[in-house]
Amino acid sequence: MLKLVVCLVLPAAALAGAGPEEAFVSTFESRVELTPQNKIDEFVFANLKQQKIEAANLCSDAVFLRRAYLDVIGTLPTAKEAVAFFKDPNPHKRAALIDTLLDRPEFADYWAMRWSDLLRIKAEFPINLWPNAAQAYHHWLLSSARDNKPYDQFARELLTTSGSNFRDGPVNFYRAMQSREPSGIAQTVALTLMGARAEKWPKQRLADLAGFFTNVGYKETGEWKEEIVYFDPAKKDTVLPREATFPDGSHTTLTPDRDPREVFADWLITPQNPWFAQAIVNRTWAWLLGRGIVQEPDDIRPDNPPENPQLLAYLAQELVTSKYDLKHIYRLILNSETYQLSSIPRTNTPEAAIHFASYPLRRLDAEVLIDALCEITGTTEKYSSAIPEPFTFIPDEQRSISLPDGSITSSFLEQFGRPPRDTGLESERNNALTASQEQHLLNSSHIQQKIERSPRLNYLIQNTQDPRTLVTTLYLMILSRYPTAEELKVVEAYSGTAKGRDAAVDLVWSLMNSAEFLYRH
Repeated sequence: MLKLVVCLVLPAAALAGAGPEEAFVSTFESRVELTPQNKIDEFVFANLKQQKIEAANLCSDAVFLRRAYLDVIGTLPTAKEAVAFFKDPNPHKRAALIDTLLDRPEFADYWAMRWSDLLRIKAEFPINLWPNAAQAYHHWLLSSARDNKPYDQFARELLTTSGSNFRDGPVNFYRAMQSREPSGIAQTVALTLMGARAEKWPKQRLADLAGFFTNVGYKETGEWKEEIVYFDPAKKDTVLPREATFPDGSHTTLTPDRDPREVFADWLITPQNPWFAQAIVNRTWAWLLGRGIVQEPDDIRPDNPPENPQLLAYLAQELVTSKYDLKHIYRLILNSETYQLSSIPRTNTPEAAIHFASYPLRRLDAEVLIDALCEITGTTEKYSSAIPEPFTFIPDEQRSISLPDGSITSSFLEQFGRPPRDTGLESERNNALTASQEQHLLNSSHIQQKIERSPRLNYLIQNTQDPRTLVTTLYLMILSRYPTAEELKVVEAYSGTAKGRDAAVDLVWSLMNSAEFLYRH
């Protein structure tokens, strides 16, 4: 065991080397010369040249395949999918794969998971949506992603919908926050849709924004925990008509015949708005490349300027021109050579990471990691939430990335940094690898039983006669690539000292504990 672990549990960069069946120069890199593919590359490469920073090489096909699957749909490719991609002679197969992934149902699941964090979809304390409302809210998110709803329409529905929290999903936007006072609503609106932390604004500016939400009303119905969110023009201590000021300093008059939320939404989604488009393209960039053009991606302010202003402006304009098609922004970023750079930097300075000179190493999200472990082993996890009523039980086959409610969790998800969904901040999710996480993966009965009782692995071991074929299949399942010649030698040598099944189980355990498996790279 120790010999196998020493050879296999290494950083991804240390494993580089040509495999016997690979069609690319290196396991992790391609030697194809960098050539800008779109405006993104032109802006990034020009910036790197100005900073005298050398960009990384392009990543290999194997790395791109795994990276794109994880970043777009939060799912590992199967061994069959990996082999098909490697054997595809189409010179444009990366672009074709991107289109395929964006159309897969898992894209909606993963996109909704990201937005559920931002929108604080959580039945229990301190958000207290309650399960029925959390389900309705999550369903609306899923349908929005599946329909590729234009982002301006998505935002407008969040801001202006009235109705029941159990039947009209987006009204929960006004319930899923710790303060429903106008100033609390204003801070949530700014954070979610403007990428700004309004609590840092001058008091008057925050008060002006809050003025658009003073007429949000809440009332109970005869059904337990149902609540109606609506426009209340006669709400106590509010006066209509009245003057109102937008965050950019422009003015308007609010009247009793129109919901002030609609007035604000009209201002927010105009193409000239300095926050709206930039905020979402910056978030999307951060989700795909590990950090925002403005970092943190929800802290846009004058004294925190974008690393590459031209790039941010270009992406925002592309969103507007495409009529707020977010998949268009995904395609632009994913097809860029900037996104497809290797994770092995050629310039080892902090500035290189800031200017996107290589793809950043990032540990898998908690939900993605447990889903990957279950997919590889053919096992499942059990999720339920007994508090509050009505009790929530999740089918065994449902994947973690599609859990609709942040209150439905597990000790694994909590240990591996799933956000509590209390604040809507991107920083709530913690993907740092800790000692306790390493010990869980190395020593816990949870992981041991997944491997040793795995129906999928047991079937492979019993029905694969050729040891090398078995090893290759396991590498494709777990690391999404072929083993290198050196790795095959190590495994074959170890197999000579261990029983056949034991050697295969030890190999699976070692690969699952490798940095190459645990990190996006």
